[in-house]
Amino acid sequence: MTGKERIAAVLCGRETDKIPWLPFAGVHAGKLAGFNAREVSTDPDKLLKSLLEVHRIYKPDGQPVMFDLQIEAEILGCDLVWSDSGPPTVSSHPLADTQEIPDRIPASHEGRLGLELEAMKAMKQQVGAETALYGLCCGPFTLASHLRGTNIFMDMVLDPEYVNQLLAYTCRVSMQMADYFIDAGMDVVAVVDPLISQISPDHFGEFMEEPFAQLFAHIRKQGAFSSFFVCGNATMNIEPMCRTAPDSISVDENVDLAAAKQITDRYDITIGGNIPLTTVMLYGNQQDNMKSTVDLIDSVTPGRLIVAPGCDMPYDVPIENTLAIEQAVHETETVRTMVENYQSSEIEFTGTLPDYGNLQRPLIEVFTLDSATCAACTYMMAAAEEVKVFLEDSIDVVEYKYTLPENIARCREMGIKQLPSIYINGRLAYSSIIPSREELVQRIKEAQS
Repeated sequence: MTGKERIAAVLCGRETDKIPWLPFAGVHAGKLAGFNAREVSTDPDKLLKSLLEVHRIYKPDGQPVMFDLQIEAEILGCDLVWSDSGPPTVSSHPLADTQEIPDRIPASHEGRLGLELEAMKAMKQQVGAETALYGLCCGPFTLASHLRGTNIFMDMVLDPEYVNQLLAYTCRVSMQMADYFIDAGMDVVAVVDPLISQISPDHFGEFMEEPFAQLFAHIRKQGAFSSFFVCGNATMNIEPMCRTAPDSISVDENVDLAAAKQITDRYDITIGGNIPLTTVMLYGNQQDNMKSTVDLIDSVTPGRLIVAPGCDMPYDVPIENTLAIEQAVHETETVRTMVENYQSSEIEFTGTLPDYGNLQRPLIEVFTLDSATCAACTYMMAAAEEVKVFLEDSIDVVEYKYTLPENIARCREMGIKQLPSIYINGRLAYSSIIPSREELVQRIKEAQS
């Protein structure tokens, strides 16, 4: 079978000769060709060269063209902050101070969308016969958050009708993006919406079920497959996500894949994931990556599985680590024998924890994957910073990014289970739920009493 045939078969619930492999190499693609993240996000020739290197080196069954959730937001008026080692992040929100509902739909030539569509068409021509190509659009809720900012979490409580109207608009944007991608030859449209992991199942049912169901039905009607891709701890929303009827769901390392697959199996939906991005892919060695992949495969029921990184791969993931995953996916029995007696070693914690019982003022610790690259982490960190401004700097706020080895060890030392999370004075306050300003202020007051 070709990779494209494997992806199509697994999405339809048919048997495959091998488990499909889908490396989410966004800006990491640039590293393979010697380009930084900004170059590969803005230059069509460098992007195409990088994508072809991913295809040549990593032997993917499926391959995304770009992993950039800011393309639509940039066109619709959001300012971006750029990095040489990560995708851009949204830094301004056009609807932060107004509750208007836009009507503008991005045109195919606007912003960096033209670059993306050009790369899609070129990849379709060069590798599309053998490889399933993925077009990734920003999901309706995350796009609404880019436009509205953290206010949207309070809107869900105080003005649900506005949220419904805003999501209806962003859903139309996502449908148009899907149409562009399908016209450019994409086999799968992945709706990437990390902020879904930051809301309750009740809010999902109230606000998200209808627009997402409409979006996946639209993609299916256009003759393409769909994927519902949620980063963060989406555990409590796996079943609500299934009810929107995507062809597949992708999750990251915060989710127990075996438990989630028991749910997706009941709905005849394929699941993808969830090789850990930092502890294994970025900081592990080849044996760590082989063993993690084999253990993942062995943990789940057979069929309807796509092995993939938990989210967009960090720029500096060692090439040999990704090659090890590909080998473990495509030559599982051989690799299982190679690592059957391997034991990985943990990163040692050499720092010190704050003396939480004797703090001069409240301490807000935000544990993130990286607020510069993870949308859910961006808004979790923004919520803490907003409260710091509101309280006139009477609290301390610090971020611990999981991209640094010492912070990986710190998370283990503190027993942190999910990212992003907010701790107040050393105690867990919010895990994978972004609080409104009022909620966070109240929790700080309670911690002081």
